[in-house]
Amino acid sequence: MSSHSMQRNEYDAYDGGGERHPVARRIEEPPYAWRAPFTSYFYREVGYTLTGLPVAVVGFTVAVALFSLGLGTFVTVLGLPVLAALTTFARGFGALERARVRGMLALDVSAPAPVRAVRPGAWGAITARLADAAGWKAVLYQVVMFPWAILSMVLSLVFLCVGWTLALYPVYHWVFPRYVDWPGYRVVDFTGDDGVRHEYFIESPLQIAGVCLLGMLFVFLTPQLVRGLTNVNRLAARGLLGG
Repeated sequence: MSSHSMQRNEYDAYDGGGERHPVARRIEEPPYAWRAPFTSYFYREVGYTLTGLPVAVVGFTVAVALFSLGLGTFVTVLGLPVLAALTTFARGFGALERARVRGMLALDVSAPAPVRAVRPGAWGAITARLADAAGWKAVLYQVVMFPWAILSMVLSLVFLCVGWTLALYPVYHWVFPRYVDWPGYRVVDFTGDDGVRHEYFIESPLQIAGVCLLGMLFVFLTPQLVRGLTNVNRLAARGLLGG
């Protein structure tokens, strides 16, 4: 079997009748490591991690608020509709997240089956929502992925900025002696116990080349880091938001 066919079947699963059906499928192959920093695939992944935090904040806040309100009013009739609204909101959030995963992470996750009410009427709809396993899994996704969204955004932004800032240092090195009166970027500036001031600058060609090489190392490592972070999101979306 070829590697492409293996990747197409990678996310297949079996239903109760023993038939194979796609749970999620990759719609675009990731680029090789040597060209990853210069591809749209990588920057879509970065875009996912950066936009994931505000989305996660909204999802987490609403989920916790509705769950707390539902539990607090559970002894009354009001608690059940609130919890039903929670699973309804979570399903809608799950649809949004599946769209983000498809557009930015190149993974098409199948939607869960719609909720089917066994009993007619409003209470039938409420009880169906309360028994909706896909809705509760979507609630769990909002809760457990919130701290991961914070970590992903921070690491992605830090590594991306540090990498390109260091790699492009030879391009803007001239700014310091011209506008700041430094021979180069000042790394250290302190006064010792003996009253002597110590200043260290990145100014020699060898130092500039070393900083540039360090930056390029960050540049090529960042896509692998971001892919590792977003792979967790792919796994979570497939397991908690898929059909």
